[in-house]
Parts: sequence; structure tokens; C-alpha cells
Amino acid sequence: MAHDAPPKLSIVVPCYKTERYLKRCLDSLLAQTLDGIEVIGVNDGSPDGCLAVLRDYERRRPDVIRVVDKANGGLWAARWSGTEVARGTYVTYVDSDDFVEPTFAESLHATALREGADVVVCGFRRVAEEDGRVLSVEMADPLPPFLARQEPGRLVGINPAAWNKCFSAELLRRMGRLEEPPAILEDVMLSQLAYLASRRPVAFTGDAPYNYLIRRGSMINSVTPAQVQSVRVALLEVRELFERGGASEGLLASLDATAFLHLGVSMSFRLSCGDGRALREGLRATTGYLDEHFPTWRRSPYMSLHAALTQGSAARKLWLARLFYKAGLMGPFLTAYRLLLRLSGRDLKW
Repeated sequence: MAHDAPPKLSIVVPCYKTERYLKRCLDSLLAQTLDGIEVIGVNDGSPDGCLAVLRDYERRRPDVIRVVDKANGGLWAARWSGTEVARGTYVTYVDSDDFVEPTFAESLHATALREGADVVVCGFRRVAEEDGRVLSVEMADPLPPFLARQEPGRLVGINPAAWNKCFSAELLRRMGRLEEPPAILEDVMLSQLAYLASRRPVAFTGDAPYNYLIRRGSMINSVTPAQVQSVRVALLEVRELFERGGASEGLLASLDATAFLHLGVSMSFRLSCGDGRALREGLRATTGYLDEHFPTWRRSPYMSLHAALTQGSAARKLWLARLFYKAGLMGPFLTAYRLLLRLSGRDLKW
């Protein structure tokens, strides 16, 4: 790569308490088949040896790796700290405990160029930490590209993670930022704001070069009421940005469905890992919150029986979850789901 040419792809790697996994992550990025990448490691005030590992790799490969060292501020701030110094035409994010196949960068970049896309989604494999078993392969189907404003219902079926997507740098520069990012589910907010700002297609690579590590004990993944509240505050800010940005009814309905999925289902599941009272109070608060601020969730066309019959497994799961939720049976539903997880021994995501 010529020194005056911008990188084709910037890869931002936020690091916090992941020293154990970081070398494998960085080695996988240095093995990429795409020429013209840069890797920006962001040490988010990690108390372990992450910074030392990053500095060592930066010293040995200054042509590829740069380091941002900052005080701890959470994943949202860490990602943007790396994004703000990225020089690439496209930007992607890799979690520092994960690792990627050699074709990861090339697949994302080639798809972005071929489709003229603002957002590119690649598939991923969920890999068990203890033995390397592949637990599932997701988002790897070859799907046609689409415009978010024309087919907003398709957004609901895309996993919300930032780490299996690349974004045009132009998109990231113009999209909205949160004044109060949440303590968890930062990815949901970033992806939703990216879709709102997108003008060019959302495209799919049709392969799965990303390896998402499932750590031991990750099935027990509880949250606190304060964390849930931070998600509610952030989602309100996202919806305000949607309304101010002139989002269509379809985009707003897609956001409302996403709010139900992550608050009504995902957060309720995590609360169910604690005591029953927290779940009951959480469900009551979530229902009132959704009714007040995300009003189409009860009648969303993206969670209808028609969608379940025509739009694939993601729509079927969402329709079923809403059915149990509206019937007041979310508690027993989540109990049965947790039992399935224990019996299967697998970290199956809803």
C-alpha cells in the first residue's frame, strides 16, 4: 500500500480485560488476504496486560497496527475513539476476544465495492471456548442487497452486532451519536443509527468468516435493573433521532419491533436468570414503556403471522415471542427456554 493512499478497510478492536484472547485476535487480523488494511487497537483503560500486547504488536507491525490508549469509558466510547482516527474508506469492528478467518476483510470489502453498499453484513460462527466446537452458523445465507428505507422490514431479521458488519466511513461520519450510550446493547443502537443514515444498500457477503467466542458460563447472563434502564434511555434517544431524521413509518415500525425484541425478549430473558420478582417488575415496566414510546410493537407488520409465514426463522421467532408476551406468559416461556439451554448444553440465541 502506498504511504499516501488511504487504507481500504480500518478494523477497530476495543480491548478491555481480554489479554488472554488478544494475541489470537490480532494474529488473525495480520493474516488477512486483503492488502491495504489498518488495525486500530483501542485500550479502554483495561487493568490487565492488553495495552502491553497492543504496544508490542504496534512495535513489530507499525505498517498495520496503531494503538489508542484511553481511560475506561465503555464499548460505545471505545469504538468511536478508534473510528475517529480511522483512515479507511470502510470501517469494521472486531471484538478482542473473537478471531476471524483470513478472508474476513476481503469478503467485506469486495462486497461493499460490488454492491456500492453503506453497510455490509457477513455471517459468523459461534465457537465454544472450551473445545472450539462450532455451535451455530448464522447470517451466512446469500441474500440480495436492499435499501433500508425501501424494505425496512428486512432490518428486523439482521443480528444487531457491530462486529460482523462493515460501514462506509462516510456513513459513520454523518450518522447520529448518542449523548447517553447504554451500559449494554451498544451494538443495537449503533446498527439502528447506521440504518437510519444509510443511503446506499445493505449487502450480504454470503459467507461466515467471523468467529464469535462463547465463553464458559456465558449462558448465565443476567443484568441489573440499572442496565436495563440505560437501554431504555438510549432507545428513546435513538427514536428521537429517527423522528428528527424524517424516518418513514416503515423505519419507525422496524425500530419499534427491534425495541420489543431486545427489551421484551432479550432483557427479559436476562432478568429471568435472577429472581422472579425482578422479571415480573421488568415485564410490567417494559410493557408500559413500549406502549408509550414504541406504539406499533403490538400491531407491527414485521411481527405478524404473515411475516412469520413468509419472512423466515427470525420473523417466526419474533411472532412467537410476541404471542407469549401479549398473553402474559413470558415468565413460563422463558423458564422453558432456560431449561432447553441447560438440557442442550448450548448457548442458543433467540
